[in-house]
Amino acid sequence: MKAMMCKAHGTPESLVLEELPPPPMGSGDVRIGVHACGVNFPDLLIIKGEYQIKPGFPFAPGGEVAGEVLEAGADVTSLKVGDRVMCLVGVGGYVDEVVTHESRCMKLPSTMDYATGAGFSMTYGTSYYALAQCAEMKPGETLLIHGATGGVGTATVEIGKLMGANIIATGGSDEKLKKLQEAYGVEHVINYNSGPFKDQVKALTNGQGADVIYDAVGGDVFDQSLRCINWNGRLLVIGFASGRIPSAPANLLLVKNCKLVGVFWGAFAARYPEVNKANFEQMFRWHEEGKLKPIVSQTFPLARAADAMNAIAKRTVVGKAVLTTDRYQAV
Repeated sequence: MKAMMCKAHGTPESLVLEELPPPPMGSGDVRIGVHACGVNFPDLLIIKGEYQIKPGFPFAPGGEVAGEVLEAGADVTSLKVGDRVMCLVGVGGYVDEVVTHESRCMKLPSTMDYATGAGFSMTYGTSYYALAQCAEMKPGETLLIHGATGGVGTATVEIGKLMGANIIATGGSDEKLKKLQEAYGVEHVINYNSGPFKDQVKALTNGQGADVIYDAVGGDVFDQSLRCINWNGRLLVIGFASGRIPSAPANLLLVKNCKLVGVFWGAFAARYPEVNKANFEQMFRWHEEGKLKPIVSQTFPLARAADAMNAIAKRTVVGKAVLTTDRYQAV
C-alpha cells in the first residue's frame, strides 16, 4: 500500500511517500480501500510534535478517511465487502489502504461522495456536538463563529443555520467571507483585520452580544470574545489555531454570568457512542434532503500531501481540503 510517512518531527515537506506491506487484520476489523483522506489542522501539529497525541515513528498522519470495504473480519456484523464508509482512524489516514475496527466506521449516505465523506466526520461531528450538547443552542439565538471560512467553521455555519441561529461569521479574508455568504447566505460577516470585532458584534446585537461563540482560534480572538458575549452566553473552546492558548479572567465570567465550555468531540464520541450516532443520523438525513452541502474546495493527490497541509496552514482553503488516492471515484 502507499502511505505518506512522518519519520521525524518537522514540516509537511518532510513527509515521505512509501510503499508498505498491507496491514494485518483482527477478527473485528475491516480493510478499507481508501479513496480520499481528510486534511485537518491537527495533522500539522502532530507532525511537528505539538499535538496531545504523539505517535511513535514512523507514522502516517491523518485522522479520517472514506473508501470501500475490501475485507471484513470474522466477527464483523455491521459492515460487508463493498460498503461505502467513512472512518475515524485517529492517526494513519494518509494511505490508500487502512485496517480499522468496524466501530470506527459509518456507512456513507447514498448522496455523499468519497471526498465529502473523508472531510465530514471531524468537522461536522465536532460542530454538531458543540452546538447541540455543549451550548444547547436554541432557535433565534445569535451564534458568533470565528474562523468561519475553514473546515469546522463552514460546518458550524451550516449546522447553526439549520438549528435556527442568527449567524455572525468572522474571518481574515474579504474574498473568503464573500464566498461563505454566497454559499450559505450568512447574515453578517466581519473581517477581523478591519479592527476590533467586539464592537461590531455589539452593534449587530443591539448592544447585547452573542449568545453562543464558537472559537477555534484562541489568542486575541478569545480575549475579545469574552467582551462581546451576552448574559448567559456560552463560549465554546474548540482549538487554538492562532498558536496562543488564552486564559479567561474569572471576573468577566462572573459579570457576564456566562459559561466557558470545552469541546472535545473525540472523547465525547468514545464515552457516548449512541448520542454521537444519533447526531450523525440527523446530519445524514439533512444531507440526503439537500439541506447540508459541505464545501470541499481543494483536492490533492496523496503524493502532494505537503501542498494540502500548507494550504491549511496558510488559510487559503474555504471549507475542506482532501487528499485523493488512485482509487478515487466521485459518486
